[in-house]
Amino acid sequence: MRWQNCVRAAAVAATLLMTGTAAQAAAPGTTIPAELEPVAQNGVLSVCGMTLCNESGAPVQLRGMSTHGLQWYSQCVNDESLDALAQDWQADVLRISMYIQEGGYEDDPAKFTEMVNNYVEEATERGMYAIIDWHMLDPGDPNYNLERAKTFFTEVAQRHKDKPNVLYEIANEPSGVEWSEIKSYAEELIPVIREQDPDSVVLVGTRAWSSLGVSEGADEKEIVDNPVNAENVMYTFHFYAASHGEEYLNTLSRAAEKLPMFVTEFGTQEATGDGGDDFDMAQRYIDLMAEKNISWTNWNFSDDSRSGAVFKEGTCDAGPYPGTDQLKPAGVWVRERVG
Repeated sequence: MRWQNCVRAAAVAATLLMTGTAAQAAAPGTTIPAELEPVAQNGVLSVCGMTLCNESGAPVQLRGMSTHGLQWYSQCVNDESLDALAQDWQADVLRISMYIQEGGYEDDPAKFTEMVNNYVEEATERGMYAIIDWHMLDPGDPNYNLERAKTFFTEVAQRHKDKPNVLYEIANEPSGVEWSEIKSYAEELIPVIREQDPDSVVLVGTRAWSSLGVSEGADEKEIVDNPVNAENVMYTFHFYAASHGEEYLNTLSRAAEKLPMFVTEFGTQEATGDGGDDFDMAQRYIDLMAEKNISWTNWNFSDDSRSGAVFKEGTCDAGPYPGTDQLKPAGVWVRERVG
């Protein structure tokens, strides 16, 4: 988190000074004291006004990483890589991306539910927040998977209801469907989660691949005029800097004045997750999100061949994960901004 990370870094440096090893303060693998871990600092989160707040009511900005699809790259989410994410990157949050189709939950609900549960436990052990991402993509209508979503979220919310660090993302990227249908889906599913976990933050995907409708000719006004009828709800926005320029940036800026926003997925590349990096445009988004206190997770924490994966190909076979030697250019850039 933005201001918490400054406090955390200062405290780590002070501790190292007392032991005569201040030069190690920025070294990969530096251990963060338990009391300075994100969840220990902030506790249960809630939505206050247009931002995310900690249990004391102070605004926070979570910064972290999203996994790739668990059916393809679960080998990249292991003890060593998660240790690096929490300690070396000093991430606040892990987004656990469970695809529904494409060889995901639909094929083996029990297997993927258990995988998600295990990764929530791993994030919890490291003092990070965990976003359970219902990664629906195609079909683009979230109602297609509504009954599956009810089953899944009942199970995971029951399992994690007493944890202070779990957020629920109920629709990754709706597309080809009106906002009214997404809203209807959310208002049917959120009570299922609330029955098990009444105080959790729920993240609702937006129209046109979570672009607030921009990619289908709409904008944030349709949500502002017709918001989800539920408390503790935030709306998601996704961008890829090399594809999504001024119009998308300006839409996010406007939306953040009237809606609680959370950028659960972004990249410095094209919308395919590949191609060249536009670090200049990406930095403009980073600056805006800092200004508006918008939390974010970057796509993605894997060694996929595409430029959007932070690790070089083959890294997940054996590591190492701390430091920058095994990172692609986008990985180096994102790591510098997570901590």
